[in-house]
Amino acid sequence: MEPVRKLSRSIKGKVALVTGAASGMGRATAHVFADEGAKVAVIDLTQDRVDAVVKEIEGAGGEAAGWALDVADGEGIVRVVKEVGERFGGLDILVNNAGLATFHGIGEPGYEDTWTLALDVMLTAHMRFVRAALPMLKKSGEGRIVNVASTEGFGATPGNSPYVAAKHGVIGLTRALAVELGREGVTANCICPGPIRTGITEGIPDEHKEIFAKRRVPLRRYGLPEEVAHVTLSVVLPASSYLNGVAIPVDGGMLVKNA
Repeated sequence: MEPVRKLSRSIKGKVALVTGAASGMGRATAHVFADEGAKVAVIDLTQDRVDAVVKEIEGAGGEAAGWALDVADGEGIVRVVKEVGERFGGLDILVNNAGLATFHGIGEPGYEDTWTLALDVMLTAHMRFVRAALPMLKKSGEGRIVNVASTEGFGATPGNSPYVAAKHGVIGLTRALAVELGREGVTANCICPGPIRTGITEGIPDEHKEIFAKRRVPLRRYGLPEEVAHVTLSVVLPASSYLNGVAIPVDGGMLVKNA
């Protein structure tokens, strides 16, 4: 009988790039990765918010550096990914987390602008980051791509079609990348958060959150950003090398609950 192989559950020394890392799930992911010994590139819209997260991580004994970037800027993505590689000597983990709320009815004025923004930020940017980072991810030998979608990638909410289309696209992109890049030793997986306490949901009154959660979520509460971040950590571990092309709901059981 063969001995049980010991697979590494450590990302110490790995280089991780996290977009949308100044708040919510991105910030939690940056912290969790740094706590586990990874070197973290913190990417978000404004330098002051990026610097604040870098300072938090360094204050906790971790290693991080920050870049301000609008992920809708294709040339900026190429520049920042190059700088991250130069700063840390490579890249092992890419977490495409940046997103925004885009409720907009299809018959309303300005819909096409919202559509373009949603796809630019939450789908096209993911593709561009992968393309820019791919040489380093291949060189890593244990390259990991994690795209953050949503439970909206499995269904739909009325008046939310730009967001829903983008998140369905993220799941499709992830599956296609898993098939294409697996032979290169690079895995691609997708995290699909449900109702989470983030900046996007903070405008919902607590009593409404409670009503929704008790009606729709078996755990009867909204999730925490840290709970999503730890699932993301599990996906990028060296020991998770055979996990590829999956879309993982992190939703307290919402999707499996009958109405």
